[in-house]
Amino acid sequence: MLKVYSAQHPTEAHLLKGILASYGILSEVRGESLFSVRGEVPLTPETEPSVWIVDESQFDDAKAILKEYENSDILDGSDKELWICRYCGEDSEGQFAVCWNCGRPRLRSLK
Repeated sequence: MLKVYSAQHPTEAHLLKGILASYGILSEVRGESLFSVRGEVPLTPETEPSVWIVDESQFDDAKAILKEYENSDILDGSDKELWICRYCGEDSEGQFAVCWNCGRPRLRSLK
């Protein structure tokens, strides 16, 4: 197991776990139980919620996906415009946050 991300809170960690799962990367969230005692336990990289991948050979792929997450905005589905999946090229309606064809999340670069 390798740590690939330190999250701000358990919800973010589970969101990232789901994103990785959509790419076929198994992961687990650790440290979420310590989040409830923040203030009593110092918040450090060892105690904050984090995402760990199961297969170490997928480390580079997982880091690339999570880097894209950090540099992107996951849309909330309120957009009504059609969008094209950047992975498989299929058109999807604006209300969908994941591609209907490949199941990967809809991301839009902020740059």
